[in-house]
Amino acid sequence: MMDLFKKCYAYDTAKKAREAGYYPYFHELTSKQDTIVHMEGKEMIMIGSNNYLGLTSHPEVIQASVDATLKYGTGVSGSRFLNGTLNLHKEFEHELAAFLNKEDCTIFGTGFQSNLGIISAIAGRNDLIFSDKENHASIYDGTRLSYAETIRYEHGDMKDLEEKLSKAPDTKGKLIVTDGVFSMSGDIAKLPEIVQLAKKYGARVMVDDAHGLGVMGKNGRGTAEHFGLEKEVDIIMGTFSKSLASIGGYVVAEHDVVDFIRHNSRPYIFSAAMTPASTAAALAALRILKREPERVQALADISEYMRQGLKARGLKIKDSKTPIIPIFTYMPLRTMIACNQLFEHGVYVNPVVPPATPIGECLIRTSYTATHTKEQMDIAMNKIVEVLKSLEGLEE
Repeated sequence: MMDLFKKCYAYDTAKKAREAGYYPYFHELTSKQDTIVHMEGKEMIMIGSNNYLGLTSHPEVIQASVDATLKYGTGVSGSRFLNGTLNLHKEFEHELAAFLNKEDCTIFGTGFQSNLGIISAIAGRNDLIFSDKENHASIYDGTRLSYAETIRYEHGDMKDLEEKLSKAPDTKGKLIVTDGVFSMSGDIAKLPEIVQLAKKYGARVMVDDAHGLGVMGKNGRGTAEHFGLEKEVDIIMGTFSKSLASIGGYVVAEHDVVDFIRHNSRPYIFSAAMTPASTAAALAALRILKREPERVQALADISEYMRQGLKARGLKIKDSKTPIIPIFTYMPLRTMIACNQLFEHGVYVNPVVPPATPIGECLIRTSYTATHTKEQMDIAMNKIVEVLKSLEGLEE
């Protein structure tokens, strides 16, 4: 008789990595998320976080979270659909919709839940979803939950997307969904071409701007603002766990679309609402972004400083125009050992290994914060070079 847990008992990948001393995950923070953090008794330069605007430790954001807890308590004890809607939720939704130049907005408990809830509500059995192959895992899972037929196109390949769109019957609804900024590579979606193809073939466009909000566009409104296409993108979703220094997610679109999601999204209807503390923190962060758009340029400047510095030191990186800068390490073992050694040297980075990347294309994913200093970046770059040079020729 087959035991359901057989696969669990047989799994030894993590165990082997721990025993060999190169397991790189679940390091414990003992401080606020910031440019300098404390982890397991060490002071670290943090270049592995998505705290893009440096707001997780901002006193206004922290105080807003504390004040909301004192006023509303620690939770809402129910779904937005029933007893869980606060006036604070509605205030935040109104301000976020206005900031992103859309008619309406609703918020979810997490960014992952947002993609599940939006896609599964909007697309059904008689629809087609066209999804970039490098889209986030939450998009993949959202398409599965929708029961729509999902057609994946090669990453950023507009010829492949058009070929697939051209074969789609006019009798089916069509949704093109793409990350705005791709979380592992830092690539920016080819949004002008996607919008053009959507108009040509009668499709709607949804952008996952988790890594675009607060990062792209003059005012930090995201990928659509970056390209001047805010009116042409039908649905924008994003998260509060990155630039807005909290947890949760959102969708903005025209009112009828958002209202449909509110009344038809199972992940939305059957999940408890965002906590008061998380909502207030994200709202405070949004107001700081609106008041201090110069943070967006500061983020771009420090990212470019790092990008040019890594190149000048002879490291091969995936070139992008975003604060996500992956450094090639090629093989899994070398990648994990490098991340562990950097941790010991006081620099925190993230390993990207299969299945997140093909074998032979492993990366160290680094990401930057508007409040990083050049001095911190110089130290981090020199440590990265030192560690990677010491691992040249390492056999897998």
